[in-house]
Amino acid sequence: MTKPWLSVSNGLKIASIHPNAVVHESAQLADDVSVGPYCVVGAGVRIGSGTTLMAHVVIEPDVVIGRDNLFFPGSVMGAMPQILGWGLDAETGRLVIGRGNTFREHVTVHRSMSPDGITLLGDENLLMVGAHVGHDCILEDKLVITNGVHMGGHCKLETGGWVSGMVGIHQFVTLGKWCYIAGHSTVSRDVPPYMTVSGNYPSRVRGLNDRGVQRAGLGDAQSKNLQEAQRKLYRNGGTLVENAKRLEKQEGLDPAVYDITEFIARSAKHRFGRYRELFR
Repeated sequence: MTKPWLSVSNGLKIASIHPNAVVHESAQLADDVSVGPYCVVGAGVRIGSGTTLMAHVVIEPDVVIGRDNLFFPGSVMGAMPQILGWGLDAETGRLVIGRGNTFREHVTVHRSMSPDGITLLGDENLLMVGAHVGHDCILEDKLVITNGVHMGGHCKLETGGWVSGMVGIHQFVTLGKWCYIAGHSTVSRDVPPYMTVSGNYPSRVRGLNDRGVQRAGLGDAQSKNLQEAQRKLYRNGGTLVENAKRLEKQEGLDPAVYDITEFIARSAKHRFGRYRELFR
């Protein structure tokens, strides 16, 4: 992921701010940023070159946004975490957004709950209508988050994942890189890289995400290795952890397969299969 604060301009010239928009005098916008009607940009916000805010977009104070992002109407970035009993005077952290992301209508992303914490989004992600990213989440790159996906706080979504419509993601869950979550699933445990998951309480691995493997740029040989590994992990009986340990001992293990076995071992350290819970 990039460090968007390195690419944000401090230029004072503003190319396009609609007269009905409200932009705080301390906000720093690159000279080709476009701000549409009825947008609100808070104090200390920094927005990088090529970014467009369409109508009714709200950017809360101190949010950092990199270049070439597109915000559709009604999206809200950096609002207070949804924590029972908290008021507007609660001390909170920040939201940092990378480059080339698209936020469709009514997407909400909350800032960190900790004064020194960050909710972090990487590069080239697509968040579709009504998606919600909870406080302290980390979203890496090239993710597709479909309509109505809601994720609790402290989740981590690794590069290339695809989450279908109306999926609920439990707090502290990690989705491995290039995985696929089927629509209307409820995800309460970590999902290993490259896997396809569907269902509710529990959701289950159903197979390999072939499209994700292609998007990751892996060749036919690695795809076959991943298919064989998926069968050994999920279809040969025994526990998942035991199968992963057995697979990891094989000589010449494909690096992509190793990523899966390492991910499973990490998730198994928590009794509910959510590795990030260990850092509460």
